[in-house]
Amino acid sequence: MENVFVGKIVNTHGIKGEMRILSDFELKDDVFKLGRTVIINNQEFIIRTYRTHKNFDMITLEGFNDINQVLPFKGLNLFVKRSDLDLASDDYLMEDLIGMKVLIEEENFGIVKDYNRGQNSLLHISYQDKIYYIPLKGDYIESVNLEKKEILVKKSAKELIL
Repeated sequence: MENVFVGKIVNTHGIKGEMRILSDFELKDDVFKLGRTVIINNQEFIIRTYRTHKNFDMITLEGFNDINQVLPFKGLNLFVKRSDLDLASDDYLMEDLIGMKVLIEEENFGIVKDYNRGQNSLLHISYQDKIYYIPLKGDYIESVNLEKKEILVKKSAKELIL
């Protein structure tokens, strides 16, 4: 069973066991639900409350009502089981793209090495010992083939990145 990284517990909030999570996960609405199981330090916990505060996701867990109980979680990563995300067979997560071959007009243009999310989400492509960036927003990616592990990029992206 594969665990998917959702965010990092960066701090506690208040004295009643609430935790502050920094997350840019693309399916946060599916993860941060009451009753959802999350994984911290290879242990499963159930979300008791959820809210947003500034740019943080705030949760409390069942059985944790005091700041002293959640202080050991500070700095740890938060995961969910991939099977809990209810992804369709043709859906994918950003992390699934890492390692895929990038093709422009059927010509190999490197491998996806990393990505960043946010307002200007980019794929980081390694090609001939250089890193190129392809925006995820816009019209640059034509298709993603999960079976072949290939990303077909439109010709217009070639002019953008070279």
